[in-house]
Amino acid sequence: MGQRAEASGLRLTARDAAIVKAMLKRGDRQHDIAAWFGVNGGRIAEVATGKSFSEVQSAPSANIPPPGPYPSGRDTMLALEALVAAKEAIEVAQAKLARFQ
Repeated sequence: MGQRAEASGLRLTARDAAIVKAMLKRGDRQHDIAAWFGVNGGRIAEVATGKSFSEVQSAPSANIPPPGPYPSGRDTMLALEALVAAKEAIEVAQAKLARFQ
């Protein structure tokens, strides 16, 4: 049997739990909420059922992120690569323009 992956070390705080509760109230999917915070969906379920952070009140709806789904890690890496390429193209263009100044 393979080794288990090392824990991420990411944990929800009381402030996070308040946001989780507001997102749940809005109707967000637990999977999307977990992706936003980078935690296992089980942590969101624990907040939803009151197993964790039962004493925390829901955050105001004005203080929560937009509804998901959110970009995947793969999509984020592709966006980052595109931004790096765009930055390099801008730097080349700036260097060419500098010759005319």
